[in-house]
Amino acid sequence: MTNRVLIAGASGLVGYAAVRHFTSLPGWEVVGISRRVPSGLPADAELLSVDLLDEEACRHVFGAMPRVTHLVYAALQETPGLMPGWVDPEVIERNARMLRNLFEPLSQSASGLEHVSLLHGTKAYGLHHPSIGPSRMKVPLREKDPRQQHPNFYFEQEDYLRERQGDGRWGLTMWRPTVIYGDAPGNHMNSVPVIGAYAALLRAEGHPLYFPGRPGAPTLREAVDADLVARALSWATEEKAAWGQTFNLTNGDVFMWENVWPVIAETLGMEPGGPRPISLAESLPKHENEWATLVERYSLTAPKSLLEFTGFNSLVYTDTVLGAPNRPPLPILNSTIKIRQAGFTECMDTEDMFRKWFSLLKEKGAIPA
Repeated sequence: MTNRVLIAGASGLVGYAAVRHFTSLPGWEVVGISRRVPSGLPADAELLSVDLLDEEACRHVFGAMPRVTHLVYAALQETPGLMPGWVDPEVIERNARMLRNLFEPLSQSASGLEHVSLLHGTKAYGLHHPSIGPSRMKVPLREKDPRQQHPNFYFEQEDYLRERQGDGRWGLTMWRPTVIYGDAPGNHMNSVPVIGAYAALLRAEGHPLYFPGRPGAPTLREAVDADLVARALSWATEEKAAWGQTFNLTNGDVFMWENVWPVIAETLGMEPGGPRPISLAESLPKHENEWATLVERYSLTAPKSLLEFTGFNSLVYTDTVLGAPNRPPLPILNSTIKIRQAGFTECMDTEDMFRKWFSLLKEKGAIPA
């Protein structure tokens, strides 16, 4: 029997990697949907443009998918500036409605549906919300701890799917990956193209790779490789121990920017520079002309618009990831014991992850080699 997976959010970090991974697996057919049809994905994946806020369009498209056996829901709508939207009731309602618009017609059409993966993240613990915040975090973050209730579309989506499960004819797995790194361009929360573009502009001016984050006490960080997330998603389709569960997901190690920055510089063929704190969201858009010149000079595959390549929200996100002034005083780390005990034991050295993604940017011609 051929499995057919529907991946919602195919232009996003997780969806982009999931389309690529599931397409590589024998016995799988892949349908990826997003508002913006992404480029650079395997030709044998079916990619469709669908606005999940358009209820009528969703009924037409997803009501005609009887062969779908698996759903990966990684679709997300953000607002410009990113963080304010995380606590905006309208944005929360919109994201909850997007899932309903897809799932109502799909569940009626796809009688052979077997499993659903729902992508959330560490914000499920309330770190971002003013009613909770870092001061009420219990480190490490554990999936078994009770919800700290706060407005969050994650909860609305999860509760909706659990209610729709009814007699449990299909399985459900929730995912809480930490900060994800990958190669999806024009994304809301992908720091790899941002750092790649920042480095290319510095190199063109003969500068080393200055660290743009805020200096201060070293802080432990976590990361997860987008391809590792995709492999976890495919593992869960057949592993019944994953059904009905919620899993944190990381590479399995921790890192500090102070130590990994020289690795990134080396991969990009640059000397590491010392701290030079700047806001990438404020400074990089001022270099649109210089970026367009680089694209022409090196015949890059990246768009001439720097913001189209990086995504404005990714600039905002990278400022925070690299060390925002309001970062929590203690590291916020995720326990991944639960998923290991369930049987998914893959891990990745985070330094190798950064080498991989920045090498790939060069190989794809998105930044100068």
